[in-house]
Amino acid sequence: LNRFPERVIQLAVRRMLPKNKLGRKMFRRLKVYRGPEHPHSAQMPRPFDIDKFN
Repeated sequence: LNRFPERVIQLAVRRMLPKNKLGRKMFRRLKVYRGPEHPHSAQMPRPFDIDKFN
């Protein structure tokens, strides 16, 4: 968890997706970044605070 915190989100999303070709395709399109820096600044994504839900 400390070395790869983004994997927690990836595993949670992967387990929610369908277990077929479509689910694999959707998972390949998933982008999870560690920290607030990301290359999608033009798209204006909103930060997601996980600590708020714990």
